[in-house]
Amino acid sequence: MALLDRAHRIEVLSNQSETPNTSKTPIVFVHGGMGSAWVWTEYMRYLAKHDIPCYAVSLRGHGNSWHPSYLKMVYLTTRQNLADDAIAAIRWVQERQGSEVLLVGHSSGGGLSQGILSAQQARVKGLALLGAVPAFGSYGVYANWALFDPWFAVRMLFHGWHPNSPLSHPFLVKQAFFGDQMTEVGVADFQQHVNRYESFLWPISMMKPFAKAADIINSISGWGTSTRILILTGTQDKLMTRGVMQRLAAAFRRAFAQLVGKKKLDAKVDTDNSTGREGNEDDESCGVSLAWVPGAGHHLQNDVMWEIGAKKLLDFYEQL
Repeated sequence: MALLDRAHRIEVLSNQSETPNTSKTPIVFVHGGMGSAWVWTEYMRYLAKHDIPCYAVSLRGHGNSWHPSYLKMVYLTTRQNLADDAIAAIRWVQERQGSEVLLVGHSSGGGLSQGILSAQQARVKGLALLGAVPAFGSYGVYANWALFDPWFAVRMLFHGWHPNSPLSHPFLVKQAFFGDQMTEVGVADFQQHVNRYESFLWPISMMKPFAKAADIINSISGWGTSTRILILTGTQDKLMTRGVMQRLAAAFRRAFAQLVGKKKLDAKVDTDNSTGREGNEDDESCGVSLAWVPGAGHHLQNDVMWEIGAKKLLDFYEQL
């Protein structure tokens, strides 16, 4: 589909026909760095079995969307440029479906989604963050990467600072993106879809705090009726680790409680029932659900146990 003009076409994959199901809330999926709409195909097929309308956008320079030149994409494409593509997709889906969407973002796409809502550039019915870059900044995330890949910087230097350097070998792809159970065949198939090059400004712009939890909450409708934010991560995610995701959930819950306390949000503050135990670790409070996919790595939607995460997303969707 063309969201901009004939020369700047944005790819949107959908599980809907020309006459979409408008009786249910649509989902818009936003991929992360080096990804495309393709990474959501398993989830979209799974959700199609439940008659849920799904749309996945490929931001410029990704998938089958238009591609800026290498230099323009890598050094001049900003997070807002990419956000503009996601916003165009959200608005198109809302108009087509006649409903606000559930926005789902993975990794840097989750960061992008938080930035969009924090800037009040879209209003949605719910937000699901899958292994997402946290709104408080990603310095810790890249510190995690350096810990499990100590040759990261040296390799980048030898590769002429090419953005694909950290994922230039199947071993590196599996190490960064998948859990122990992922097969070599699965990694090879995934690597065929990895983007040719990526924007540097996108992740750099999210190193420091870039979005406010309270502003994100205020861009989500329906508070007080159900949980509106889902944070979903693999237990073997080496980038968005347990501590990072727990801190993100805590930030949203704290902002929620403050907004309710100041009577700026019509909802009730409930007790945090977090257990912190791997045997029973999913928890829900203050309108925020924190859930885990056992054994999954960073790309939980493409890992061997992807269906566990899809089911948890479905459960979140059905209670909206």
